[in-house]
Amino acid sequence: MNYGEIKRTDVANGPGVRVSLFVSGCTHHCKGCFNAETWDFRYGQEFTKAVEERLLALLEPDFVAGLTVLGGEPFEPQNQRALLPFLRKARERYPHKSIWCYTGYLLDEELWECSRARCEATDEMLSLLDVLVDGEFCEAQKDISLQFRGSRNQRIIDVPKSLRQGRVCLLQL
Repeated sequence: MNYGEIKRTDVANGPGVRVSLFVSGCTHHCKGCFNAETWDFRYGQEFTKAVEERLLALLEPDFVAGLTVLGGEPFEPQNQRALLPFLRKARERYPHKSIWCYTGYLLDEELWECSRARCEATDEMLSLLDVLVDGEFCEAQKDISLQFRGSRNQRIIDVPKSLRQGRVCLLQL
C-alpha cells in the first residue's frame, strides 16, 4: 500500500488534535473529490514498517486525541490488508485514543454485506475503529457547514455501538 500524506496535527478530520494518514488508492472517483490524486494506488510513498513506527511515535503526545485514516479509500481490500496490522498496533499501544476512518463505502450495505470492499480483513478492521464516516462524497450535497464530513449524505457512525446492536448507530456529537 502507498500513502499520499501524513498530517501530524490535523484538526479537521475528527475531534481534537489528530494524526491523519491519507492512504492511496480509491475506486469511487467521486465528482468534486478534494483529494483526487490519491485515487491512484501508486501515488505517494510506500507504507513501510518505518512509516508505521513514525505514526505510532506521532500519536504518543498527550495532546494528540487520536488517529484518523482516510484517503484515497482505506476500505479498498488491498488497503485493508495493509492497514489492519498497523491499526492493531495503534489500538494496543494507545487504547485510550480514538481511531476514526473515512470511507466511501456504506457500513450496512457494503462493509457488512457481500461487496467489492468486503474481504477477510473487514470485520477486524471495523472492530478496531471508534468512528466511521461513511458514504461517497456527493458534490450536489456538499455543505461546508457540516462538522467532520463534506456532504449531507455522509454519516458519522459510532462503530462499537453499531457492532453491538447490529444496526447503524450515529455518533452523537
